[in-house]
Amino acid sequence: MTEKINASDAMIKVLESWGVHNVYGLPGGSFDSTMNALYNRKSTINYVQVRHEEVGALAAVGEAKVTGKLGVTFGSAGPGAVHLLNGLYDAKHDHMPVLALVGQVPTTLMNTDYFQELNENPIFTDVAVYNRTVMTAEQMPHVVDEAIRQAYKYSGVAVVTIPKDLGWQPIEDNYVSSANLYQAPILPEPDVKQVDEALEILSNAKHPVMYIGQGTRGAGSDIIALSEKLHIPIVTSALAKGIVPDSYKANMGSAGRVATKPGVEVLQAADAVVFVGSDFPFQPYFVAPDAKYIQVDIDASKFGRRHVVDLAILADSHKFLKVMLEKAETTAESKWYKAALENKKNWEEWKNSFVGQQDTPLNVENVFAKINALATDDAIFQVDVGNVTIDGMRFLKADQAQRFTTSGWYATMGYALPAAIGAQAEYPDRQVWSISGDGGYAMVMQDVLTQVKYHMPIINVILTNESLGFIEAEQDDSKQPHSGVDLIDADYGTSAQALGAEGFEVRTYDELEQAFEKAKDRKGPVVIDIKITNLRPLPVEQLLLDKETQDPEAVEQFVKKYHAESLIPFRKLLEEA
Repeated sequence: MTEKINASDAMIKVLESWGVHNVYGLPGGSFDSTMNALYNRKSTINYVQVRHEEVGALAAVGEAKVTGKLGVTFGSAGPGAVHLLNGLYDAKHDHMPVLALVGQVPTTLMNTDYFQELNENPIFTDVAVYNRTVMTAEQMPHVVDEAIRQAYKYSGVAVVTIPKDLGWQPIEDNYVSSANLYQAPILPEPDVKQVDEALEILSNAKHPVMYIGQGTRGAGSDIIALSEKLHIPIVTSALAKGIVPDSYKANMGSAGRVATKPGVEVLQAADAVVFVGSDFPFQPYFVAPDAKYIQVDIDASKFGRRHVVDLAILADSHKFLKVMLEKAETTAESKWYKAALENKKNWEEWKNSFVGQQDTPLNVENVFAKINALATDDAIFQVDVGNVTIDGMRFLKADQAQRFTTSGWYATMGYALPAAIGAQAEYPDRQVWSISGDGGYAMVMQDVLTQVKYHMPIINVILTNESLGFIEAEQDDSKQPHSGVDLIDADYGTSAQALGAEGFEVRTYDELEQAFEKAKDRKGPVVIDIKITNLRPLPVEQLLLDKETQDPEAVEQFVKKYHAESLIPFRKLLEEA
């Protein structure tokens, strides 16, 4: 006979067997048995108490995005469960493995309309790849084991609902986890003939581009080598930022609205695109409909979803890139390639021209220059949603072992601070940044308390422009009056001091320098509230720079508004090349 333990303790042992280090959540009465298990096993698993379940779910996602491993969160029955949804949908949309443990009233009270009772399974049907309610105490470790396997298999959300009484029941301590049996799936090899076809399409193109998504993570060196062999510019998705160093000469950045000028212009002008490991949703707006299109993905259901496909290659992106690199012949630098490099050089010079300007309110270029200067080689940047996403994509340097994440597809405001908690919990010795606008930060600012409680040395930067600037720009574009986008100012640094963090209010360039100098020696969390201009980030998706092909008066107004006098139209660079 084996010893007996409570079912909840057996379940937590399963989490440990899968290498789970952190669990994020806020207790409720329906979750008492699991909280007891977390207490019993506090020497082997780290419970992080958040102040809102949404923060716990986003922290689990933030951990998953920087590790590639399972993130775990929980909520109690009723409101605690519902609060998880925002973070779980972020995991679903960005394809992250996350396990949510959900409390439920005792089995004897289920289906009686008891206090806080909900029929929880339907709530999670859409978000989850696996969604089960435990029916017996003996099932609990098995169901959680299965949930983790499914979360990894489908890179998605698994939900396990646990009636309160079952976790207290003693069961035999004999469950054998399947964690040591788990193997990453064998991904498809590329068809060599299709690789030859892809190379032929690219060799016949005058303006080829390689577009990479997060499916290429870990293949940065091969991407660079292929770019240099074929002399082809690279464009990345937001989620793929950092796979190829931002400083690499042929990395044009991203396309779209959260994007760069070189990224938008080369993708719009491309006549052939090899699209690898991404499902970028805005392709119809930035890839010419008649451009030759090669799509490489491990999921055949994505073929043709965004663009007419000339060649679909079902393959692992890493394997595809290696075969391409082996079979490709070195080509000479084309005028197209040279113009693309000049375009990036011009863009970098334009961005850098604003650094050091001491106008007030401050410009964002100064802020990000300070962040880049203080950032370590393995810094983790968790970036919120809004204009701050545009700024992060353009100005943050993700080189070396630095990581950049954001809420990519789901685009939920309030992402950065929770995600930073998840990153810091898993990597206590790495530098972690939370970078938000004042809109997103205000949604989750209470969880500075979580950072304070666990002495997390996170550097929280808030770009305060007193506006939901991203939405304000959309209202401008549709020529409607501003409605609901104005925000009142608040001293977030000062309020963070009241919560136990070190806080700074920054209105001048000197105050900016002082705050970042002091942040170097932080012992716990730092909150730097920076009052910035509300000038809209340069809308690269609707550039007006070329007086020879666009309305000269409109160009003049655009250039003046965005201080874009030194930006050169890509058409001109192509001609000069």
